[in-house]
Amino acid sequence: MDQAISQGTLLQRRRKMILLILAGLIVVMLAAWMLNRVVSPGVSLGEIRVAQVRVGAVDNTINASGVVIPVHEEQLSSPNQSRISKVIAKAGQQVRAGELLMVLDDHTIRLAIDNLREQISQQQIREQVLAMEMDAGLKKIASEIELMELDLQSNQVKLARYQKLGPVGITSAVDLQAAELAVKRNEVQLRQHKETLTDTRRTTSSNIEAARLQKSIFQKQMELQQRLLEQTQVKAPFDGLLTWLLAEEGASLNTGQLIAKVSELSNFKVEATVSDFYARYLNAGQKVRVEYSGQILNGEVQTILPEIQNGTVKLIVTLAQPNHPALRHRLRVEANIITEQKARSLIVDSGPAINGKGRQDVYMLEAGRAVRKSVEIGLGDSKVVEVVQGAKAGDQLVISDVSQFRHLESFRVTQ
Repeated sequence: MDQAISQGTLLQRRRKMILLILAGLIVVMLAAWMLNRVVSPGVSLGEIRVAQVRVGAVDNTINASGVVIPVHEEQLSSPNQSRISKVIAKAGQQVRAGELLMVLDDHTIRLAIDNLREQISQQQIREQVLAMEMDAGLKKIASEIELMELDLQSNQVKLARYQKLGPVGITSAVDLQAAELAVKRNEVQLRQHKETLTDTRRTTSSNIEAARLQKSIFQKQMELQQRLLEQTQVKAPFDGLLTWLLAEEGASLNTGQLIAKVSELSNFKVEATVSDFYARYLNAGQKVRVEYSGQILNGEVQTILPEIQNGTVKLIVTLAQPNHPALRHRLRVEANIITEQKARSLIVDSGPAINGKGRQDVYMLEAGRAVRKSVEIGLGDSKVVEVVQGAKAGDQLVISDVSQFRHLESFRVTQ
């Protein structure tokens, strides 16, 4: 005969059933979680870059590549047609003011100097001869004038005597008239000789002055040739770096041909190059951040060169600290030209996920997931960008390249 199952046994069986159901649910949930882990993509936090939205200052910059150049660079050129006799210095070495760099052939200049010296001597001799001839001529004319004055005085005395004797009938009218003509002839001759004396003095003085002027011209030409002779000794104009040198001994040179460049060693500026697309945004006086090897040097745009070459614009940037020890000739740097600034705004670090200005999609961290959000990006430079809309202070944005997840609204981010 069957016996009734006790309540204790039934309760025990019910507990086992509940435990089995709970275990089954746990297994199903665990399987679903594992399946989600396998199917749903995700990354670890260490594989991506995350930046927090915060309040701070932001600049809008135009990135340009720059080259450090000296503020003062002097180009040395050939004084005339010549050739290089001897090269003494080497490009790249430091030089002192007055240090000899090279020697040019001076044979032609020395011949010109010798020729000019002879011409100056000739003019000096000509000047002396003219002065002596003038003295002799003036003395001769002066002697003739003295004799004529004596003749004039004698004839005047004779005329006075005839004029007294004429009324009493002692002398004839013919003698009186002859005496009068002799006096007039003496006066005319005397006047002519005095004029000749003046003309001779004036003419000879002009000839002497012309000789002096010609000598002065030759002397100036001599001074020029002597300066050219000095320039055949090519010397450093100041303490600096010999950045370039034509080092071919025997090479022929044209007048004005560049033979060397000397640059300052401790006073620099930056020559920056930027796409001509940004030309309309550039203005003299704009602030510039020059970056090299983690160091930032402040400067400003001094000059924007008007010529556009190969789609680029060049500009000269002066530095607040032009003698900074990190600066070197021809050093390549990055120049960030500041076109606009905001002292207080929402900002986030820049990264590959942020593409310029305007509305764009980024991923924001929310409870272990990166969720796609639409944000508007404003000003920016190479370090930070402005978040105009779509995020608030404290939000965390994924700024690294996550293009493999662009088709997803969200993805997992594990610690």
